[in-house]
Amino acid sequence: MRRASRILFSAVLLLSLSTLIRAQGPSDSELRKSADEAYTAKDWTSSSRLYDSLTKSEPGNPRYWYRLGISAKSLGEYEKAAAALDQAEKAGTPLQIVSHARALVFASKGDTDGAFRALKISVDNGFSDPGLLASEPEFSALHSDARFTAAVDQAKHNLAPCKYSPENRQFDFWIGEWNAVVTKDGTPAGDSRIELSLGDCVIVENWTSKSSPYAGKSYNVYNVGEKRWEQFWVDNSQGMIQFFGNLKDGVMDFYTADNPQPNGTTLKRHLQFIPQGPDTVRQFSQGSTDHGKTWTVEYDFTYNRKKS
Repeated sequence: MRRASRILFSAVLLLSLSTLIRAQGPSDSELRKSADEAYTAKDWTSSSRLYDSLTKSEPGNPRYWYRLGISAKSLGEYEKAAAALDQAEKAGTPLQIVSHARALVFASKGDTDGAFRALKISVDNGFSDPGLLASEPEFSALHSDARFTAAVDQAKHNLAPCKYSPENRQFDFWIGEWNAVVTKDGTPAGDSRIELSLGDCVIVENWTSKSSPYAGKSYNVYNVGEKRWEQFWVDNSQGMIQFFGNLKDGVMDFYTADNPQPNGTTLKRHLQFIPQGPDTVRQFSQGSTDHGKTWTVEYDFTYNRKKS
């Protein structure tokens, strides 16, 4: 009997606590959901109130502070917005993001110079959405200013750094559709399609031979850290070669290490791409079995651009 009473007492206590918790207000998960919905719907009054509550319960959450700042900015509460964005930065929001938001605050209250200072910090730290900058109504009054054009241009560069890097564009002379022939006698050697990939960072070669089923690809990338070009060749015969080099006097000049061969020797390769006008490139390969002391020609091709 006593045991049954204890069980009944526990059940009543749990029910009472559950009722008390519900009476105290929504849970954090419910608050987060309501805040997200209000923010998405641009119900800035509700969004500001809800994120204000969330920053009190989780003061180290950068997302809450950032969204509170944007909500306050949209309500014209610029001091509150600035203070919230300061807290967002302290909590870990990337500088490119928080500075972009500060620029919105400055622009909204008519502080043009402040907006441009914040925008410069944002793009200098990697902000990479030029389309967003151009479409935001807060910045519409800034469009005619050269500083805005510069900020948008920097954002474009941040979005596609390889496209604008002079080093990454050194090998562009090889891009195109080509018929390759043996340089000595013009015998057809193969077809090659050279194309840009991955935001213009990678030059991809697609090779097929004329007289055999042999085919392969190479991936050519400028290694910013090593300050050199690297080519990685793979083919359908289990071949795999890694080259490295640089543009020298207009010639893309590649070497390999001394690579072990099946017969126990080593082979070092020297591969050159020599532009000969806008529609012709010579590809010249040599090999050395004595660590580069003497060289033997492996192949000598001339690439002729296909006519469209």
